[in-house]
Parts: sequence; structure tokens; C-alpha cells
Amino acid sequence: MPIATQNKSLKEFLDQRVELYNQPSFIEKDPVSIPHKFSQKQDIEIAGFFAAVFSWGNRTTIIKKSTELIGLMDAAPFDFIVNHQEKDLAKLTHFVHRTFNSTDLLYFIHFLHHHYTGKMKPVKNSRIERETSLESAFSYWMDKGDSDTGKALRGFHRYFFSLEDAPRRTQKHIATPEKNSSCKRLNMFLRWMVRKDKKGVDFGIWQTIKPEQLVCPLDLHVARVARRFGLLSRPQADWTSAIELTENLRRMDPKDPVKYDFALFGLGIEERY
Repeated sequence: MPIATQNKSLKEFLDQRVELYNQPSFIEKDPVSIPHKFSQKQDIEIAGFFAAVFSWGNRTTIIKKSTELIGLMDAAPFDFIVNHQEKDLAKLTHFVHRTFNSTDLLYFIHFLHHHYTGKMKPVKNSRIERETSLESAFSYWMDKGDSDTGKALRGFHRYFFSLEDAPRRTQKHIATPEKNSSCKRLNMFLRWMVRKDKKGVDFGIWQTIKPEQLVCPLDLHVARVARRFGLLSRPQADWTSAIELTENLRRMDPKDPVKYDFALFGLGIEERY
């Protein structure tokens, strides 16, 4: 059914599914459980970033490998990132999750250390000073009035790989709209950090990026359900499709369109819709 002909019954149905899945009971079996182990902002950011990057394939495996990595960082990811010594990195050299290996992990830690300690030089004019949050690594690239986070994701990709020793192989783990990727995992991470409600799943600890600017995380399951409801017309699961879907979700809630990720994901994964 084309979106233009849908009445409020679709919104009512999806709102019901949002209520069903946007609950604390959702956390335990989802990768978002990893950052929920922490209360400090920086620990939440770092644990969430790794959990999101690892989020392809079986959720049980994602949680297991994310938990393993957090253990290797002494269950204190921010302290490890900022204060580790060279000898502390030795225990990370055997870490593997699917195609993500120790080369990728060591560069991720290298980047995060440089960002949080103010050693990074952005691609734009001035240095990002010593940072208390990972948010600026995304928000720095946005302009006032941007309708979505496309510029944030493009800028973050360039910023992330701006260190001289950035391995080419690691680029496959950080998506960018410049390659028309849907950026599913990064959009999911941004949802966790930015969305604000009282349900307890998303954290809402970032202030500069607004919930209405978020882009819906789009994978094959979400795309399938979205097409069924006329929210997506394109056959690809790419950035163009993610924007199309998000624009249609904004018609139902302009201020918080990505809340419907709960509904679409739940219908696709839990209910096999």
C-alpha cells in the first residue's frame, strides 16, 4: 500500500509495536545491553561504539564478543583507552570477531585515544580540543539546520581514518554515505546515544545531535518489513533507501522518527513479519 494512501491505522499499529519493544526487557538480548553495563558517559560511548560496530550476525555472538572485549579492557573502557601503556595492548592481539581482527581493534583504540586526549586534527580548519565525549567526532561536521546526520557520518569517516597509520583493511568496518552504504550500525549507535525517552533502552546522553535528525538503521530485515507497509519502495538497502524510509517515518512522528526502528526491527526479527 503506497504511503500516500495509508491512514492512521498504520501509525497506530507501529506505535503499538514501539511500545512493545521499547522496554527494559528488550535490553538483555540485544547488543545495547553492552553499554548498559556502565554509568559513566565515556564508558557508555566506547562500549556502545564497539557493540554497534560488531553488530552483524547472531545477537548472542555479538554480545559474547563485545563482553569479551570489555573484559580485555579491564571492564573500564574509558580508563583503558586514555591511560593504557604499550604493554597493555598485548592481550588484545588475539581478538577476532568475524572479519574484525586485532589490526582493526588496535587502530580503533589508537583513534579513540587520540580523540579523547585531544591529539586528533580534524580535516576542517581547527583542532578538536581534548574531548569529554565522542559526540563531537560526529557533530563537528554538521551544519545548523541539517535535516539528517549524513554530513556527520561522512565527516566521522574521514576523521576516523585521518591518522597516518590507518590500515586500509579497517575501512570496511566504518561505513559512510559517500559509498551509499546504509550505515546501519553507525545509525544504530547514534540512536542509542541521541534518542531521549523514559523507556530505558536508548541513553539520550548526547545533546548537539537531535532525535529528529537521526536516520533509521536499515538492514535487510527492516527493509523487508518497511516495503511490506509501503514505507520503502527501493529494492536496495542503501543510504538512499535509509533516507527514503526515514522521511516516511517522519510523517508519523517528525520529532522522533527513529523510534519506529523498534517496531520494524521487532516485526522483522522477533515476529518474522
